[in-house]
Amino acid sequence: MTMLALGAATLLLASAFGASAHAQSLTPQQARAIVAPLYDALNEPLKKDVSALLASAANADYRSCSTNQDCLGREELAGQFKVFGTIIPDLHWTIKDIWTSGNRIVVRGEASGTPVQPLFGVRPTGKSFRTISIDMFTVRNGKLASAYHVENWAAAMQQIGQ
Repeated sequence: MTMLALGAATLLLASAFGASAHAQSLTPQQARAIVAPLYDALNEPLKKDVSALLASAANADYRSCSTNQDCLGREELAGQFKVFGTIIPDLHWTIKDIWTSGNRIVVRGEASGTPVQPLFGVRPTGKSFRTISIDMFTVRNGKLASAYHVENWAAAMQQIGQ
């Protein structure tokens, strides 16, 4: 294979995977710095300016999706964080692992807390929960552009309801 053909094949593969042949992947340290304000906003959200933290982490047109169709904008997400803070005043969300690929960040996180109001229909019992989350972010211009996330709320509900 000639160098020209090899270069063309590399460009074709890179574009097929949505990355430039010259694009560098974010480092885990860069990724952590980008997502840190969002996770800070999730920790006891009633005690801080969630909107300002999300603005520092995410672009104005940021979309956070809990399904392939159900997405919230940045300000709607700030409101959702505050609702969770009302239900779970001691809510904590920690970053357990970060992986990067190009402009993508995947975070394995852990949510924990003790609800004081019903959580997804389960009345508070004074028991705490600890559950996993997976967040997949896309970065644009050094800020979060979008997220797809899943949390194991079924496990959390089971832990608090027993």
